[in-house]
Amino acid sequence: MKRFERLAHIRRLDPVADAVEIYRLSVAYEFPWDYARALELALYRTYAVPSIGRLLARTAELTERTQKRYDDTALLLDSIVEHGFAAEEGRTAIRRINQMHRSYDIAQDDMRYVLSTFVVTPRRWIDTYGWRRLSRHEIVASTEYYRTLGRHMGISDIPRTYEEFETLLNAYEEAHFDWDRQARQVSDATLDLMASWYPRPLAPLLRTATLALLDEPLLRAFRYPAPGAATSAFVRGAVWTRGRLVRLLPPRRMPHFARQNPEIKGYPGGYRVADLGTRPVPGLRGCPVRHRDASAAESAE
Repeated sequence: MKRFERLAHIRRLDPVADAVEIYRLSVAYEFPWDYARALELALYRTYAVPSIGRLLARTAELTERTQKRYDDTALLLDSIVEHGFAAEEGRTAIRRINQMHRSYDIAQDDMRYVLSTFVVTPRRWIDTYGWRRLSRHEIVASTEYYRTLGRHMGISDIPRTYEEFETLLNAYEEAHFDWDRQARQVSDATLDLMASWYPRPLAPLLRTATLALLDEPLLRAFRYPAPGAATSAFVRGAVWTRGRLVRLLPPRRMPHFARQNPEIKGYPGGYRVADLGTRPVPGLRGCPVRHRDASAAESAE
């Protein structure tokens, strides 16, 4: 398969009727690393809305059980991507997501905003750092995919197009991004988690590198000092260069799902989708978490 052959296949599909298939091809074959980083950033953005950041702080899930909350969120969303909305695994994941959300009083406006981050942030990230920009087919399919997810979650007044999602996101962040002490605690815990995935001596460097990828409204809301211009340019240039290097590699032949990411740490013995989002169960063994099984060239992607 040639580098752009899968994109040609995507363009032959219907971006609405085949939205799930197109989104899966984009996430699991074309941009697995980029989607992982972009969805991390999408969820991270939501902390800067005080009503969301305070709620997450009160649950203590992201401050006391940060790795587990990260794993559970990634694996639940991953199950829907891998199996679709109609399959038993996808339906179970949606039930768990809804059960988790029903435990709290979450405003519909906040739910719509969170959904908008899933639509808008990956497009912005991939268009900036990916090995190619997203095609219009992929943008429309992603929008349809998350519109479907939003309907399954009972979210009302869902935007119809990518452009409407982007308008919602921009307006909501302008109106609601603000400083909150509890939200900052959630943000600090998340940055500490990301640093923990690498050797401890690198933690300060990795924290600075992560801040260099954040935009000014996020830095201002959390009251983080902005990294210097040279640092930001270096970090962003390095991520951009990675995309250029991936473009030179052969296309991925096997799918790569979030459950294969090395950042998923909490289930070395396996997991069941129905148990994700609950408190840890000692000795739980279920559906095995498969480790990265791609070739060296594919792993680089």
